[in-house]
Amino acid sequence: MSTDIAGKVAWVTGASSGLGRRFAMVLAEAGAVVALTARRADRLDALAREIAAQGGRAHPVPCDVAHVPAVRAAAATIEATLGPIDILVNNAGLSRQAPIEDFTEEDYDAVMAIDLKAAFFAAQAAARQMIAHKRPGRIVNIASVAAFRALGQQAPYGMAKAGLVALTRSQAREWGRHGINANAICPGYIRTEINSDFLDSEAGARLIATLPRRRVGEPRDLDALLLLLCSVEAARFLNGAAFPADDGMMAS
Repeated sequence: MSTDIAGKVAWVTGASSGLGRRFAMVLAEAGAVVALTARRADRLDALAREIAAQGGRAHPVPCDVAHVPAVRAAAATIEATLGPIDILVNNAGLSRQAPIEDFTEEDYDAVMAIDLKAAFFAAQAAARQMIAHKRPGRIVNIASVAAFRALGQQAPYGMAKAGLVALTRSQAREWGRHGINANAICPGYIRTEINSDFLDSEAGARLIATLPRRRVGEPRDLDALLLLLCSVEAARFLNGAAFPADDGMMAS
């Protein structure tokens, strides 16, 4: 399934930790040359060294994706350094938690800037290269089950992820004729360094008890779906879809 990923240039945003870090390692293991984007340059450098030690290729491109000029500059750097972008994994994300009546404008803007605006302009920059070079492309937007199901005190996050799913459909409709496929992965609860303390708490245990199989996922549980959607051949008829990866959460 993943053999035609080898040699492709893959851009992963939010690659310094969590799911983004895992996605970068999986794509590198599949043979892609991976551009790593996040704000924490030291973490990107360490990840690039780890990937190289395992026989892969990765190049750090530090960038604050909340700023559109920085996103465009990062895309240009990738093209100049590694070649045109073939795969974009729009993973950078942010969540702020508060009741709707208490949400500040600053927090609202921060969530929207990272979770939706950054994804829009990263995809725009990547697609421009794909179209200009007449290369088939794959865009994978990392959304959430929050796009379909309200999570407690995370209204802007859910709004942004629902917008990302809508954006995915628009990308598929507009860019399909250029050989660009856009799809979204919508994870349920996945254990990462950001949420581990909560999941190990009493409140986390109560949450886990509401899930169909009384468990949360691990980053590796998304590996196969990521590789499927990044493949030119395996994903040739998958375009504009949003795939829940939630272990039955939305079915409950």
